[in-house]
Amino acid sequence: MSSQTSRSLKMNTGQGLPIIALGTWAPREGTAREDAWTWILTALKAGYRHLDTAQDYGTEKAVARAVKESGLKREDVYITTKLPNYHGIKVKESFNQSLANLGMDYVDLYLVHFPQVLAYDENGDSLVKNPDGTLKTLDTPTFVDVWAEMEEILREGRAKAIGVSNFSIKNLEILLKHAKVVPSSNQVECHPYLQQNDLREYCKQKGIVISAYTPSGYDTVRGDPAIKELAQKYGVSANQVILAWHLARDRAVVTKSSNEGRQKDNFNLPTLAQEDVEKINGLDRGQRICNKADEKGFCWGWTMEQMGW
Repeated sequence: MSSQTSRSLKMNTGQGLPIIALGTWAPREGTAREDAWTWILTALKAGYRHLDTAQDYGTEKAVARAVKESGLKREDVYITTKLPNYHGIKVKESFNQSLANLGMDYVDLYLVHFPQVLAYDENGDSLVKNPDGTLKTLDTPTFVDVWAEMEEILREGRAKAIGVSNFSIKNLEILLKHAKVVPSSNQVECHPYLQQNDLREYCKQKGIVISAYTPSGYDTVRGDPAIKELAQKYGVSANQVILAWHLARDRAVVTKSSNEGRQKDNFNLPTLAQEDVEKINGLDRGQRICNKADEKGFCWGWTMEQMGW
């Protein structure tokens, strides 16, 4: 077993991305988002130094409070946040709001949460739908336009690095034809059932660090017989086995837990034998679990073809 509290992956900016981040998504119900600072604080006390949030998660203020309560210096905590997929028409305004929520004058990493830009009703505070019930997307601005504004934020020094999330090879290729700055990171759904090997190789060639969300694949993957067998072999949880597999492949992970014990477990991982890494490699089936096509074949307003999936 080894602790991974200080390990990082080098990005194309020369900066290190802490390899294990605490995901800070929280449900809208009740005071879950407001109270999230309590379990974010336990994670900081457990050794986490990378907090992954998003304006759309509603937890930026909770992150701010947890960092303040922890007594840690701002520069000792790596903060990632994201541009909502319905704020493409007001990138800088949205970024300023994130900074205000965080009570900080910069973030370490700012991501475009999704490539598509959704229509949003500011008066109704809700996403706009087409007559058929699908989410309405905008033709302009495109993610190329959004990225140009992200580059300005980077030049201003208010984000130390910029990147993307949920970008396929197809959309990265479109972006890179116009971008002046290559994204430093691409955060995507990735787990043993969805290994994204082609994307991993493409990003490696471009110096883009892959960061995995939904890294364990929920109970769907954690309950796989091969995973359960390896957990028994190493005397750890299925989740620890899967996280160890990600790290063996030099992939950063965003792992979410509000339980103090499991937060600590996520840092204490076994070193898998190569044969066991290969065994998990063999589980790939291209199965999306978190962000997958709905019954009409759309994901956040785009078809799978548009997503490049």
